Order: sequence, then C-alpha cells, then structure tokens
Amino acid sequence: MPLTTAEGKEAVTLARETLEAHVRGVRPLPPPPDSGVFSQKRGVFVTLSTVRAGTKALRGCIGYPEPIKPLGRAIREVTVFASEDPRFPVPVSAEELDRIVVEVSVLTLPRDISAQSRRELPSKIRLGADGLIVSNSYASGLLLPQVATEQGWDQEAFISEACAKAGLPMDAWLREGTRVQVFQAEIFTETSPGGRVERVEQATQG
Repeated sequence: MPLTTAEGKEAVTLARETLEAHVRGVRPLPPPPDSGVFSQKRGVFVTLSTVRAGTKALRGCIGYPEPIKPLGRAIREVTVFASEDPRFPVPVSAEELDRIVVEVSVLTLPRDISAQSRRELPSKIRLGADGLIVSNSYASGLLLPQVATEQGWDQEAFISEACAKAGLPMDAWLREGTRVQVFQAEIFTETSPGGRVERVEQATQG
C-alpha cells in the first residue's frame, strides 16, 4: 500500500532524528513508530547527501532490499548504517549534519524481469520508475530507481552499472546464471538539510 505524504514526512523525520542522535552519541535512539505502515515489513534505503553550493554528493546509502523488518525499525537501523557507509573513510560527523540532506526510499517486492531473450532485458526497464537488483550465486548489487535519472543513463547503461555494483563484469546480465530483478520505490526527501520534506516524482521512460 502506498505511503501518504504524511507518512513519508514521518519516515524522513525518523531518519533525520536517528542520524542526529547517533552522530551526536545520544542514547537511546528515537523509538520508531510501531503502528500503521511503520509496523509492516518493507524494504527501505536511506540516502545521505552532502550539499555544497547547491550540488549534492553522496555521503552514504544503505538499506534492506527485502521486507525483513517493520518499516519503522528498518529506517532507524539503516540510517545508522548509512552514516557509517564503509565506502567512505570516516563516519558522518556532527560538524557535517547541517550540510546533509536525508532521503528515504520505501521499496516494493523485487520481481524477475520477464523477457524472451537476455538481450531484451534492458528494454523491459522503465527508467525513473524501476530500480535494479543483479545477482548470482555469490554476489549482488542494487541501484535505486533515481540513480539512472540522476546519472543520465540509458537502460543498457543502467543494467550494466548494476552488474558493476555487484562486482560482476558489466555484461554479466547477458549470462543465464545472472538474475535481474526490478522493484519500485516511493521516495521522500528533505529539500534542504533538515528542511521541508517532499515526495519525489520521477518521469518514467522506457
């Protein structure tokens, strides 16, 4: 069931409060909501971006692709993980908080792409609407729907970059042993660090 605008704002507020408390060493962390959509198990990612001179740069992005935990608890946990994203040399510091924009993406269940041949897989991807999970028996990579539009990728570039995210060759999607799944996301973001929260509406292509 889709989130309401109020629920999306509550999700981002929870992520922001969790980020602030964790980075500042405040315990306990804010309790997650435990009713309504927040009590339902949902996949979710939290993205942290640093804003400088109007330009956003990734500072952390981690989540649960599958609905393994209630949404409220999942948001709190992945916010902490995103603040310590191992791709960056140091965790988010208190001095950075007033430059960071918080974004929450609540996911649908992943599903396999249906195509008559492997080469048709990119044509089944709706840019701006579909996120990708590429996996095999030992590796997995996920890219959120907004990444393709932010980077200006076409469908083949998007699926190739998802392979690279998994640590696989960029043409691994052509191999029968590679699983390609799509999912959708409801995205809510701060318009400025700690500022107003809005739903992200993305144009769909493909």
